[in-house]
Amino acid sequence: MDKEKTFDEAMKDLEGIVQKLEQGDVPLEEALDQFQEGINLSRYCKRIIEDAEKTVTRMVNEDSSEDIADS
Repeated sequence: MDKEKTFDEAMKDLEGIVQKLEQGDVPLEEALDQFQEGINLSRYCKRIIEDAEKTVTRMVNEDSSEDIADS
C-alpha cells in the first residue's frame, strides 16, 4: 500500500481481490501477488479495528472512572 488508506478503502480493495480470486481465471503469478496484497490489507484492517477497540475501551474506562469520582 503506497499511502494510508481509510478502513473503508482497504476493505473495498480487499473485497475486490477476493472476488477476483474467487473467479479462478487469474494467472498463478498474479493470483499470488493479489493474495499477498489481500493479506497485507487484512492485517492493516485488523490493526485499525484493534486500535479502535483500544480507544473505545479507554473511553469507557475513563467515563466509568468519572462516574465513580462523581459519586
